[in-house]
Amino acid sequence: MKRALVLFAHGARAASWAAPFERLRDLTHARLPEVEVRLAFLELMEPRLPETVAALVAGGARELTIVPVFLGQGGHLLRDLPLLAEGLRAAHPGLQLTVAGAVGEDPGVLAAMTDYCVRSLG
Repeated sequence: MKRALVLFAHGARAASWAAPFERLRDLTHARLPEVEVRLAFLELMEPRLPETVAALVAGGARELTIVPVFLGQGGHLLRDLPLLAEGLRAAHPGLQLTVAGAVGEDPGVLAAMTDYCVRSLG
């Protein structure tokens, strides 16, 4: 069963905004070379989530996890992402789709961010 991971970010008008997410994608793929790792956006940037998932399924993905690269569970993750996931499940009935929680709500991520904040004091 081919596995895939989609890092799901908001998107912005400035192309440079995507750079840290692209680095995260590349670092994640380096740690998981056997997993297809992609980046998709909710709005304002391409590729969007439905097109990304369709391409992965067409490439043989059968297990897919979406990781929202958001700091918290705001409206986009409470309303928009569940609707997108429902549509993806309907469009790809053979796909095992998992949606993780917001990356910023993970205790390890919060600890790393806290460490960064503390180090910023010099």
